[in-house]
Amino acid sequence: MTELKIPNLNRVLLAGRLTRDPELRFTPNGTAVCNFSMALNRRFKDQAGNWQDEPTFVNVVAWQSAAENIGKHLHKGSPVLVEGRLESRSWETETGQKRNSLEVRADNVRFLERFESTAAAPGPEEPSESPDI
Repeated sequence: MTELKIPNLNRVLLAGRLTRDPELRFTPNGTAVCNFSMALNRRFKDQAGNWQDEPTFVNVVAWQSAAENIGKHLHKGSPVLVEGRLESRSWETETGQKRNSLEVRADNVRFLERFESTAAAPGPEEPSESPDI
C-alpha cells in the first residue's frame, strides 16, 4: 500500500470583531504577549427563508511588537483581520484537572478601522492609515 502524503498546512484567516478589550502583559524576560477574543459571524437563510446569525468565538494570541500595537490601538468591538495558525495548549489546574485549549497564534493582524496618528483611539476626523502588524 502506498503511503498517503498529506500537505503540512496550518493556516487560518479570520475577520471579525474583538469581544473584549485586549489583555497586554509581559513575560518575565520582557516579551510582550496579548490575548484577545474575536467574534466571527456566519449569516445564512434557514429552511423557512429567514436570515439567521451564527456567531463563533475564537481566542487569539499575539507576541512582541504585534502584541504591543494591538494593546495600544484596539478595544472591544474593533474590527480586525487575523492571519495565523492554530496552536493547542495543555496544562493542569491547581486541583489536578487537565485542561486543553485551541487558539490562533496571530502572525499578521490588520486593523480594519482607521486611527488618528497621534491618538490611541479611533477619531472621527481626518483618519490616517491604520497600522498593519
